[in-house]
Amino acid sequence: QVQLVESGGGSVQAGGSLTLSCEVSGGGYTNNPMGWYRQSPGKERELVAGIRSALNTDWGNVMRDRFKIYWGDTKTKTINLEIQNLKAEDTGIYYCYLDIWDGSCFWGQGTQVIVSA
Repeated sequence: QVQLVESGGGSVQAGGSLTLSCEVSGGGYTNNPMGWYRQSPGKERELVAGIRSALNTDWGNVMRDRFKIYWGDTKTKTINLEIQNLKAEDTGIYYCYLDIWDGSCFWGQGTQVIVSA
């Protein structure tokens, strides 16, 4: 059974930073693309960023100079999203996804980020 477990969310003051992590267990999807979506209050879920391969990273409508996506521990299937200089617009629930190449994805349960002034 495949599970995606996110961590690293929380309440942060504007201007701060945090790193979200997502670890996959089960399934053997060691080379599959992964990434992050965000659902802000009152908005639909949208892509933040995703890594498809070593040379291909997809970006959503975010300020790329504040976001960094990268693989974590090589012993596990982990992907991290670092957000710097947090702004109120970054508030939302961040969902990790694992693309299994058949047109569908596995999803994490979501981790909430609240940015306060």
